Amino acid sequence: QVQLVESGGGLVQAGGSLRLSCAASGRTFSTYRMGWFRQAPGKEREFAAGISGRGDSTYYADSVKGRFTISRDNAKNAVYLQMNSLKPEDTGVYYCAATLDIIVTVAPARYAYWGQGTQVTVSS
Repeated sequence: QVQLVESGGGLVQAGGSLRLSCAASGRTFSTYRMGWFRQAPGKEREFAAGISGRGDSTYYADSVKGRFTISRDNAKNAVYLQMNSLKPEDTGVYYCAATLDIIVTVAPARYAYWGQGTQVTVSS
């Protein structure tokens, strides 16, 4: 089992940057594939980025590709999401999630563990 706590959200102008962090508990963090999801008001939760257990493979939604970078530090039990060139449509609650599936998946239902979320608001 793993517990996840996100931080780093906030209010930023369009074109700005934010770095989200997710701190994980447990001694087997590297066995989890990790994902960042986001949910805008009135919309379904959607996959933004994912990373393999060793951090050697990353995956991105087309909407964030080239602007967001996911990374992890297994020694610190942490995963990060660097968000650059932010747009108003990036506004939402961002969640960190963990799965024991053998591959990174975009389906929220495949992630058994979730953080509480952190709000990101991008003003135009």
